Amino acid sequence: MTTPEATETPILYSHPECDFSNMLKEELDEQGVQYIEIDMSVNEDRWPEVEKLTGGDRTTPVLVRNGDVEVGYHGIG
Repeated sequence: MTTPEATETPILYSHPECDFSNMLKEELDEQGVQYIEIDMSVNEDRWPEVEKLTGGDRTTPVLVRNGDVEVGYHGIG
């Protein structure tokens, strides 16, 4: 899997039961950041992508933005 280029829309891997995912979505929405959300509760086949991005962890949220991977909500989660 290729990490998105800096010009691409950020990708957010989230889960509806994850409070940190919900907090990050709310923050991005307030900042007016457009992003592609991948809901892991309905896209379970995408877990290998998350594991690759996190070094093997099945955790949310994971935000891929400007070529950087951010795991958790400000490092929590």
